[in-house]
Amino acid sequence: MDLSKKIAFQPAIFQDIIQRLGIVDTFNGGWNLIENKEKRYLKELRDIATIQSIGSSTRIEGATLTDEEVKQLLKSVQINKLDKREEQEVVGYYEALELILKHYEDIDLSERYLHQLHSVLLKYSSKDQRHKGQYKNLSNQVVTNYPNGEQKVIFKTTEPHLTANEMHNLIMWTNEQLEGKKLHPVLITSVFVYEFLSIHPYQDGNGRLSRLLTTFLLLKQNYNFVEYVSFEHVIENRKDMYYRVLMETQKDRGTENEILDRWVIFFLDCLIDLSETLRSKYNTYNNLKSSTNDRQKQVLAYIDEHKTIQIKDLETDLSDYSRNTLKKDLQYLVREGFILTTGSGRGVRYHAKE
Repeated sequence: MDLSKKIAFQPAIFQDIIQRLGIVDTFNGGWNLIENKEKRYLKELRDIATIQSIGSSTRIEGATLTDEEVKQLLKSVQINKLDKREEQEVVGYYEALELILKHYEDIDLSERYLHQLHSVLLKYSSKDQRHKGQYKNLSNQVVTNYPNGEQKVIFKTTEPHLTANEMHNLIMWTNEQLEGKKLHPVLITSVFVYEFLSIHPYQDGNGRLSRLLTTFLLLKQNYNFVEYVSFEHVIENRKDMYYRVLMETQKDRGTENEILDRWVIFFLDCLIDLSETLRSKYNTYNNLKSSTNDRQKQVLAYIDEHKTIQIKDLETDLSDYSRNTLKKDLQYLVREGFILTTGSGRGVRYHAKE
């Protein structure tokens, strides 16, 4: 598959794309330095991003669960009681995303892995058991779902008998380009996602899988910041534009006019939005962190070391300070989100955020 004609951009557009790629790369370089020294805080960010990603990606496809409802479902999930389709989709998306986050370094982009990931994604979806993990055998279309149940067709997709060959070629092209390093890896990723959505290789779950694969490919190319902020949430916020750009680009599918400039710029703008969101979150955290005094930093370090403590432990080991002062420090650290608390009265315990 030769996709070079689809990214033969006009000079002005090419400059816009280069500028956007530079913004993403500059942020990513700075973030890699932060990642090595803020592990405790980043664990919290990753947990938040995971919930947002699951909620947003399933809502884009028509689910209605809020992020808080997703969080509560995953806390108390009983696999044998997932009767509602949106609950099945949430748990499947969670397991597929966790698989990527934990093992992306050891996984290659291949048809075998795509089938495996698709199987995990639809693992609990009762109506999808017959076709999970295998390419479609019926024609399908890209549609957008609205809360009132209305659907709108965005574009037609590759016919089933052509799907396996087109996917084989797409995967081969993507791997060759990433290994050859002649094109920017984020540009390659954006092209892969567009082509994947255009082929729509599976009977169902293609939109969700495309967003999982976006995270997978960016992590594989060391754009690790996507682990800590939700790409899916950005897409949900730009859902109308997302479908509009796909539709405008796809109308020329299979012709010489199918140039991916609108899609690539949209994709890069989403990543820039993502980086700005993460920068804002980190700056807020730094402001809070700098607002603690030396004594509060001592208390926080003590809790980080011992994981779970009571105020009497602090009184013993930080005996230079009064119980009342330490109690106020603990209340401040809880209120500002630096530590967690359980219990009440004399049984209250304070916990480090892992």
